[in-house]
Amino acid sequence: MSNIFTIGALAEAAGVNLETIRYYQRRGLLPEPARPQGGIRRYGDPDLARVRFIKSAQRLGFSLDEVAELLKLEDGSHCGLARAQGERKLADVRARLADLQRIEQVLADLVARCGSKRGRVRCPLIASLHEG
Repeated sequence: MSNIFTIGALAEAAGVNLETIRYYQRRGLLPEPARPQGGIRRYGDPDLARVRFIKSAQRLGFSLDEVAELLKLEDGSHCGLARAQGERKLADVRARLADLQRIEQVLADLVARCGSKRGRVRCPLIASLHEG
């Protein structure tokens, strides 16, 4: 049996804010159903699945522009293109992780040096930020 949703019910079922649905429509990620004369727009299960797809992709770090590209491939027949986009995102995530690990190491070193200095020596953390 197919579900029929108002925009508010669609947002609630998808676990998003009503304004998120409207934003997705403005961005062209979610089609806006026709409004029957004097009536309320109605959404169906495919719309719910699409919003959930968008949110799942965002949780994996895809931007809305990247999600739009993935949505063009969602029929499943373009696996190679989807894989290439996934590989690009994975490379991006790995680069950001490497940056975060480098930042972690520098901060850990500076914090450790802060505790080891005594007297009138400037704080190594503050001094390094002035130098940077």
